[in-house]
Amino acid sequence: VRAGIQNLTIVDADCVSETNINRQLIATHENIGKPKAEEFAKRFRAINPDINLTVIGEYLRDEFLESTLKDGNWDFVVDAIDTLSPKMHLMRICHQNGIPSVSCMGSGGKRNPQLIQIADISKTYNCRLALMLRKRLHRLGIYKGITVVFSPELVDKSAIVEEESVNKKSNVGTISYIPVVFGCMCAYACVEYLTNR
Repeated sequence: VRAGIQNLTIVDADCVSETNINRQLIATHENIGKPKAEEFAKRFRAINPDINLTVIGEYLRDEFLESTLKDGNWDFVVDAIDTLSPKMHLMRICHQNGIPSVSCMGSGGKRNPQLIQIADISKTYNCRLALMLRKRLHRLGIYKGITVVFSPELVDKSAIVEEESVNKKSNVGTISYIPVVFGCMCAYACVEYLTNR
C-alpha cells in the first residue's frame, strides 16, 4: 500500500488473537477477537483512503480457492497461508494458470534475518514447510517455477511445541522481527515484478 499499489484484495477468515501480538502489525490487546481482514483494511485505508480494496473474510479452500483465482484478473498473488493444504493448492493454481506469485515458507524458529532469501521452491533447504510442499507438488508433476521466500537457518528443537488443534499438530515460536522480513521480501518480489513487466 505504501509503495503505491492501488488495487488490492485481502483474503483471511482468521481473527486477531493474543498469540499474534508478538509479530503482526495490526494485532494489539484492543482488537483481540476482531477479523484480521477488516483490521488490515482499516490500516490500509488509513494509509491510502483512495485504495480500491476488496476484503474477503473467508478461508481459501477447495472450490472457493479455485474460483476466486480463476475468475479474477490478478497481477500478482502474495501467499502467507500457514496451513499446508490450501497453501499447496494456491501455489498449484497460480503455477498452472500462469499467475505470478510469491509464497512465504516457514518463519517459525528462525532468528537470523540475514539468511532470508527469495528462490525457486526447488532450491529450498532446511525448511520443513518447503519440504512438505515440494513432496505434494511433485505428486502433481510440479518441480520448479514457484517463487518462495525462505530461510535455510536450522531450527532449534526446543522451539517446537506439540499442540492438538484443527489445522496443526505442532507450533513453532516466532520472534517478532522475522515475519516482518519475510513480508518485506514478498513485497520486494511483488513490486519488482510489477515495475519490470
